[in-house]
Amino acid sequence: MSKIRTLLGSLSLSVVLTVGLAGVASATPPNIPTETTARSELAALTVAADGSMTGYSRDLFPHWSTISGTCNTRETVLKRDGSNVVTDSSCAATSGSWYSPYDGATWTLASDVDIDHVVPLAAAWRSGASSWTTSQRQAFANDLSYPQLIAVTDNVNQAKGDQTPATWKPPRSAYWCTYAKMWTHVKYKYSLRVNSAEKSALSSMLNYC
Repeated sequence: MSKIRTLLGSLSLSVVLTVGLAGVASATPPNIPTETTARSELAALTVAADGSMTGYSRDLFPHWSTISGTCNTRETVLKRDGSNVVTDSSCAATSGSWYSPYDGATWTLASDVDIDHVVPLAAAWRSGASSWTTSQRQAFANDLSYPQLIAVTDNVNQAKGDQTPATWKPPRSAYWCTYAKMWTHVKYKYSLRVNSAEKSALSSMLNYC
């Protein structure tokens, strides 16, 4: 839990810094580790069967918090991950383009883009987040400091649902390495468990690096 406390303690400053850069398109979410670091973190994760979904609700992970002014987390990520993004007075994106690395598609309407939680909220619940406080779950659901949020094609995100890499991978295999590094890093930073099939899939995906 010490890693979670450290992460939460630095979240406010990290969010401020991220918002300051929100107008600049970013090729990737922040703090994606190297393959070597990801493999080390994967080896350090606790392997255990998934926990129960009893009591789970997305409402237990307050998401799309207001970050600055009228901009919430979703809108902040849309600006971060897009190119030439223009927003209105309510911070809604009115124009721009978004490249989805999961499937290689490019979109010019924000309505075609979802903000994916790399480690889904339900997957986090099954692997340790059920015991967190509401503030810890809120920090996880709105994390702009680590590679937990990314703008992708809406249908691809919806097909993923709450699946782990054991049963779902990005359609574009060229992104498997990066996806595995992001997933592993988030699980490590939040002290979340992995099940054996998930760990095996992540290890195989890192072979694409």
